[in-house]
Amino acid sequence: MRTSTRRSRRLGALAAVAALTTGLLAGCANDSNDGSSNSGGGGGGKGKTTLTIGTFGVFGYKQAGLYDEYMKLHPDISIKENVTTRTDVYWPKTLTRLQAGSGTDDIQAIEVGNITEAVQTQADKFVDLGKDVDKSQWLDWKTAQATTKDGKTIGLGTDIGPMAICYRKDLFQKAGLETDRTKLAAQWKGDWKKYVALGKDYMKKAPSGTKYVDSASSVYNAAVGGESERYYDKDGNVVWDKSAGVKKSWDTAMDVATSNMSAKLKQFDPTWDQGFAKGTFATVACPAWMIGYIEQKSGASGSGKWDVAAAPTAANWGGSFIGVPTASKHQKEAVALAKWLTAPEQQAKVFAKQASFPSTPSAYASLKPQADTTAYFSNAPITQIFSDSAKTIPTQPLGAKDQPIGTAITDVGILQVEQKGKTPDQGWSAASKEIKDVLGQ
Repeated sequence: MRTSTRRSRRLGALAAVAALTTGLLAGCANDSNDGSSNSGGGGGGKGKTTLTIGTFGVFGYKQAGLYDEYMKLHPDISIKENVTTRTDVYWPKTLTRLQAGSGTDDIQAIEVGNITEAVQTQADKFVDLGKDVDKSQWLDWKTAQATTKDGKTIGLGTDIGPMAICYRKDLFQKAGLETDRTKLAAQWKGDWKKYVALGKDYMKKAPSGTKYVDSASSVYNAAVGGESERYYDKDGNVVWDKSAGVKKSWDTAMDVATSNMSAKLKQFDPTWDQGFAKGTFATVACPAWMIGYIEQKSGASGSGKWDVAAAPTAANWGGSFIGVPTASKHQKEAVALAKWLTAPEQQAKVFAKQASFPSTPSAYASLKPQADTTAYFSNAPITQIFSDSAKTIPTQPLGAKDQPIGTAITDVGILQVEQKGKTPDQGWSAASKEIKDVLGQ
């Protein structure tokens, strides 16, 4: 996902899926008990240089055939992908290895919620990727997120996470609601509370066993992703506890958490995956990287039942970077691969496979989802919807602890209310305690 707290983007969350994530979060991959797995182009043959790539969730490189394509172009290179599902597992492990100066992969993915921490505290552990590369290929704000004050670029942008609403039009029809994507978008345009209000109408005639939305955390992440300020201000000060954007998004999430419209699922957990497969919920806030994830987890039975509509406000959830640690034993080869994987042409190929939205604007004109993906989502104009969102996403100041602050709010505070029956004040108190521990206050 792109953040799995994504992800989490792809923005834990991708992972994400997919880079999808994420983030993310991030999409998710099949895991061993420690949350990681190996995949990719295979081991290093005799005389070959094996490059390892550490990711969280589904970045889409393997799925889009990029590893195989690169190895065909470079017969002396073998690629191995090491996948960890959750960013909250992946990043602490990566930090430990960076600080030790050993054990890192040749290329390491960095979720947007962790990029500021990496820039501020780990820049000396990464190769400068800004040399001999045309930075104008990427969105200015995307490159700026991965660049130190003295101009060192520690990561190249993969995807971003423009937001939409993915919904089950068959369930909407049974509940007596509008199913046309354009008319739906008009109903909730400009305010996430309008989206929540529609949920109350859905629940009046909800098909048996279904809820309107997967989780209150999903709504929170989507809403806060459209605010101009959340956890840090433009001067780098921590403002999560007095941010108007956070309060507004929290209040909206509480409207969901204290109602009967949520399936009360924790995103990227197995029960969430099962919710897609069983058609348990009718809507989910979906950044671009989640498109492939939904298609994968809903399975063949969901084809033609899902649709996509513009979100209430333009928002970004997730998005990632890839960097080359100085501990890599194959820096030159790893840098070349990182640049190739993030070039506009390759980002367009990943989008075609799973709709992970490129951070390279020159790719936008040529973006085209695979025919089966378009059909799966009822022929929705996916490219147009996400492109329109990407053009108006507010630039949010990021800080070193963005990802853990967001995770504390969603995975501690909101879950206390949604799953344990605590009051919103009690949930906020629990999240605040966790955040203060994270910040060492």
